Amino acid sequence: MIEKEYKLSGTNKKAIEKVLFDENLHYLHMVFNKGEGLPEHFSNSNVYMTVIRGRLSIGLDEQEIHEYEAGTLLKIPFQTKMNVRNVHDETLELIVVKAPAPKS
Repeated sequence: MIEKEYKLSGTNKKAIEKVLFDENLHYLHMVFNKGEGLPEHFSNSNVYMTVIRGRLSIGLDEQEIHEYEAGTLLKIPFQTKMNVRNVHDETLELIVVKAPAPKS
């Protein structure tokens, strides 16, 4: 078999799944309920964030918080301060791709 198969969970509970981590990219699946999110941090690579369901509330660097609905893809540059939250009742589900893969 040439291909390698990876599965995403179908959970509604908070999850940060490291689906694929190799030398080329990092592929993560994230699920957040209301009030959940990531600690504020700086991106360690170029980040491509796809909203699968729910609404993403995100603050980047010093700009105000913007909201993005399902079906939106964001491209976030390397070394951008990120504040990722779900402030809504609906579950937030994201796919996050980091490319190139962070070195550390």
